[in-house]
Amino acid sequence: MPAEIKRSVSISGHRTSISLEQPFWDALKEVACSLDVSVNELVRQIDETRDTDGNLSGAVRIFVLAHFKNKSAVCT
Repeated sequence: MPAEIKRSVSISGHRTSISLEQPFWDALKEVACSLDVSVNELVRQIDETRDTDGNLSGAVRIFVLAHFKNKSAVCT
């Protein structure tokens, strides 16, 4: 698996870092673009609705996977 890339994002005015593999960063940007929001805003929304037991990076991966899985189900 490719190495994780750490990037800083702002969530409600607070800086935090998220480590994701490049394909997840690319997919997150694609989802944000399709929803007409910034990556920071999308991460804020994911953070707001995630299970507090998990970490933010995992929540982002699950969100991206679910987004494309749901999109695929609609197309079939």
